Amino acid sequence: MTGFDLIIFDCDGVLVDSEVIAAEVESALLSEAGYSISPEELAERFAGLTWKDILFEVERESNIPLSASLIDASEALLDKKLAAEVRAIDGVAMAISRLAQPRCICSNSSAHRLAAMLKRTGLDRLFGERVYSAKEVGEGRTKPAPDVFLHGASEFDVNPANVLVIEDSVHGVEAARAAGMRVVGFTGGSHSYPGHADKLTDAGAETVIARMADLPATVEALAAWSELG
Repeated sequence: MTGFDLIIFDCDGVLVDSEVIAAEVESALLSEAGYSISPEELAERFAGLTWKDILFEVERESNIPLSASLIDASEALLDKKLAAEVRAIDGVAMAISRLAQPRCICSNSSAHRLAAMLKRTGLDRLFGERVYSAKEVGEGRTKPAPDVFLHGASEFDVNPANVLVIEDSVHGVEAARAAGMRVVGFTGGSHSYPGHADKLTDAGAETVIARMADLPATVEALAAWSELG
């Protein structure tokens, strides 16, 4: 019994513990630009959005004009820190190896950053070429738009209704639900915060796990529930 035709993983905060590193870099840049925000607050409010979308949101909220140079500054600093510091989420490789279903990655991160993080953590061998960046799907199609998830399903020629997504952010869960897919929320990254699980559930996650070790049993239970239904 497999139950699902495809399992889609988000990358940042699900496969690799990168969200906390990004929050540190981005909060420092925003604070220097006049918008004081802690890494913890940034992670809670903006996880799952691209840096460009975060800048738009901050400008809209604060009326502080932000230089376009912040985009390039963040890219360079973050690429350097991730290359040196990013680690795989605890237990994720073992959990993936226990899943029988086809799998892929659908992420808001750029293709070159995904490749670098997956190579550093050794997770590249578990996904091969089945890694899709929303930035390559099209302009303006990053999460919370559903496009990258729909692209992943299309690449495998499967019905979105038979796809399960693993996501750690509200925006990611909303994107997956908009694509017509089922979602498991994940709160095991270092950027997780009190109330994280509740927010993922409110956004549409069917259940939430805090340990990757629980993923195989969760997938099996959801598949069984689906077949009984």
